[in-house]
Amino acid sequence: MQLSDTETTALRRQSLSAQSAPGRLGGSEYAELSRLVRDAGLLHRRTRYYTWKIVATVAALAAGWAAFVVAGDSWWTLAVAAFLAVLFTQVGFLGHDAGHRQIFGSRRSSYIAGVLLGNLGIGLSYGWWVTKHNRHHAHPNTEGADPDITAGALIFTASQLKAPRGIVRLIRRYQAYLFFPMLTLEAVNLHVASVRALAGRTSRHRPAEAALLAAHVAGYLALVLAVLGPGLKAVAFVLVQQGLFGLYLGCSFAPNHKGMPVLTASDRSDFLRRQVLTSRNIRGGWLTDMALGGLNYQIEHHLFPSAPRPSLRRCQPLIREFCEQRGLPYCQTSLTGSFAAVLGHLNSVGRPGNAGRLAPSTAP
Repeated sequence: MQLSDTETTALRRQSLSAQSAPGRLGGSEYAELSRLVRDAGLLHRRTRYYTWKIVATVAALAAGWAAFVVAGDSWWTLAVAAFLAVLFTQVGFLGHDAGHRQIFGSRRSSYIAGVLLGNLGIGLSYGWWVTKHNRHHAHPNTEGADPDITAGALIFTASQLKAPRGIVRLIRRYQAYLFFPMLTLEAVNLHVASVRALAGRTSRHRPAEAALLAAHVAGYLALVLAVLGPGLKAVAFVLVQQGLFGLYLGCSFAPNHKGMPVLTASDRSDFLRRQVLTSRNIRGGWLTDMALGGLNYQIEHHLFPSAPRPSLRRCQPLIREFCEQRGLPYCQTSLTGSFAAVLGHLNSVGRPGNAGRLAPSTAP
């Protein structure tokens, strides 16, 4: 079985935890589950799947830009902007898979694929994102450790409630109602964070990443200005394309953990329980799998980050049965139910006195 760095670190921590707490069986339980998944062949590379997936996605992205040129100086380019927003997100999903070495086994090949898809393809720093995302996987929904629940414009825990008076406090108070509109700014936020990270990093890969990111920005803006000119249509195209890109990306990641239990920094749960209890799956068929890039199998993905995307659906019944046999809660709901839970959580945190409104769905 080929484990990612995150899984290897987690297993080492489990071993140390088991030694310090002999009565805890979490480490051996995860090892047992790992054997079941490995023996079922669910950690094998899916080269054929990823070959056609990458080719089809890149071809669709190229077709989208070709349609943009053909549409010319027309308001029809806004429809193309929506299509490109979808394709940018799909490229992002492939970058996510590369970051977990689901596509290639080697670090080098995964990195090359990641920077081509991320930095050049959609203008996001792959190196910065992988570092941030690995911290999330190691400490999901853990205060002070998971960067995805750090207080910003939105807050995710009661301890983050205090804020300076003014617009920030007002936004946090009504964050449940502002959640979807604010997601339209997520792409801009990620672009800015990428530039800041590259400006501050001193790694040997920084020049290459910066050059690819700059090439994306220059090519994107040059093509938009060449086709639409420096006017209202160009501005509208960028706003629609980047706004919908951020909305789609945010809606793909938000249902996975928001509204699930938040762990304190002192929590000593074993790897199996830490990943299962803080994650939520989304029910659905092949269309849901495609639309959410496999992230709808969040529990399976967090337990086995290097498992290829198409294997997660086959992992799901095995892992769910394993959890049920041990009385470990396995959360799975509909997409609408997950968003109800997210909004309910945001409302209860931002406005404790109104926790009853926008209450999260408890339907399985």
